[in-house]
Amino acid sequence: MKIDLNCDMGESFGPYKLGDDEAVMPFITSASIACGFHAGDALVMQRTIRLAKKYSVAIGVHPSWNDLQGFGRREMNVSAEETETLVLYQIGALAAFAKAEGIELQHIKPHGAMYNQAARDRVLADAIARAVKAFSTDLILVGLAGSSLIEAGTEIGLRVANEGFPDRNYNPDGTLVPRQKANAILESPQEVARHAAALVKDGIDFSGRRVRLDTLCLHGDNAAAAQNAKLIRDVLAQDHVSVEALET
Repeated sequence: MKIDLNCDMGESFGPYKLGDDEAVMPFITSASIACGFHAGDALVMQRTIRLAKKYSVAIGVHPSWNDLQGFGRREMNVSAEETETLVLYQIGALAAFAKAEGIELQHIKPHGAMYNQAARDRVLADAIARAVKAFSTDLILVGLAGSSLIEAGTEIGLRVANEGFPDRNYNPDGTLVPRQKANAILESPQEVARHAAALVKDGIDFSGRRVRLDTLCLHGDNAAAAQNAKLIRDVLAQDHVSVEALET
């Protein structure tokens, strides 16, 4: 059995750091890099891609609503047409830095509110999928396991990856507990690692359907992100699970 371990990265601004990307990078196989709309800037994107290259970590685009003040975690009512252009714009920004470093993009994964809205809003999910396809059908679309975003990507002919979150709690329907609730985030690294092992073994029950996972996500802005990643690797190794990047 194998699984990809990804982390949201590059969520800083110039000299102002959020999270410790270099501490996390050795333990992951894929990095989803912010493109300036919720976090990150040109310099941070370039540095993060170079860091991923140093550790042979695959890279992906992490687009968001244009919401620096809310860190991309505020829901927005945006038309399908505008959503498509916003996503394509951010893909293009990161692709330029990747090309300059001689690296191919592996995947795209929406961030925050865009991600969660697309999990349940098929119109929004279709717009994101169209933007990905317009850029390249080689990109893997990552979404909440079993969600509308996965369905949209599959139906338009993209490769998709069902994602689970070891550091987050789930609602009974397979969606994530909103961050505003006290039990949304798992704080203990040991608990996060145990949850990761269970997710890999059992998958997600999304709206009554059992869905196997292709990738696990950690949040790079979590102070314990590096410790979480290391413990997850250790626990999965004990369960004979190989941690590998998504197949391109």
